[in-house]
Amino acid sequence: MNNMREVEVVVIGAGQAGLAGAYHLRRTGFEPERDFVVLDHSPGPGGAWQFRWPSLTYGKVHGMHALPGMELTDADPARPSSEVIAAYFDRYERAFDLRVRRPVDVRAVREGSGGRLLVETSDETWATKALINATGTWDRPFWPRYPGQETFSGRQLHTAQYPGPEAFAGLRVIVVGGGTSGTQHLLELAPFAAATTWVTRRPPVFRAGPFDENAGRAAVALVEERVRQGLPPKSVVSVTGLPLNDAIRQGLADGVLDRLPMFDRITPDGVEWRDGRRVAADVILWATGFRAAIDHLAPLRLREPGGGIQVDGTRAVADARVHLVGYGPSASTIGANRAGRAAVRDIRRLLAESGEEQPAAA
Repeated sequence: MNNMREVEVVVIGAGQAGLAGAYHLRRTGFEPERDFVVLDHSPGPGGAWQFRWPSLTYGKVHGMHALPGMELTDADPARPSSEVIAAYFDRYERAFDLRVRRPVDVRAVREGSGGRLLVETSDETWATKALINATGTWDRPFWPRYPGQETFSGRQLHTAQYPGPEAFAGLRVIVVGGGTSGTQHLLELAPFAAATTWVTRRPPVFRAGPFDENAGRAAVALVEERVRQGLPPKSVVSVTGLPLNDAIRQGLADGVLDRLPMFDRITPDGVEWRDGRRVAADVILWATGFRAAIDHLAPLRLREPGGGIQVDGTRAVADARVHLVGYGPSASTIGANRAGRAAVRDIRRLLAESGEEQPAAA
């Protein structure tokens, strides 16, 4: 059995959400390694950003918000976002002495004794009074299933495996998915591929004009209502629509973003619809999003009949010790920052109510 250590709080994940939570723990007097620990399964700093494809430069990143307490300045927009943000996260972890432990795989969180949760990892087991779960979605790419999928003789891959547009030179590519990743892939692929086809379940919705604070709050409220009901969260982007920027306008004008409805079947050499239409393909690229990476929480039985975890703010309704940061309405970078602060505030209240002496705020 793994060695067991006790702390007040365990933070799982060191992406934007996890680092925001760790920062606010540190700021309110919790000491790393003594009072809290941050566990991350990635090989280095950067969260999911470190795995993004090289052609996604920092200048193409949509809505990256700085971590609390340290701005990201003088970033080269032509440099890959994976490099820019990984370096920024690395500086951040060192500046605030967060002492992230990696690579550590969290295998399960289950009920312990004395009101503590047991966080079982590849390294050791942690007994904690509160948990900030900030595991994001990158590790759970969603692959839809369609008849004939196993017969396709070409290559199928997900956004999580996308290597950049050069790998598709001279190939016929079908991109499935109506989100930001799907449109970015199409616009990048078009100059290299022999042909591209865009397929989505629903007609894409493009948003013209500025996306102001009121619109942002309204979008977050829609996502928040789902998790409050215990339904699986949708992304904030799913309710905001796609920004109608210059690149999108050019893609529409060039016909790159001419969308077809979802096909009905996959064949060995492409896809087909019930009306007899067919498109030949060498590659099917599934830009179909991600699901919350929360399987390690299964022993706590937090899921509701609707399939999601019912959350009030960041707190799991079924267990006040568990906070989900970067889940549902806090899945954006600015949302993760705010949620990290809110989670720490609630955790301090929880520990105070249990009679625990609170660390003095820094």
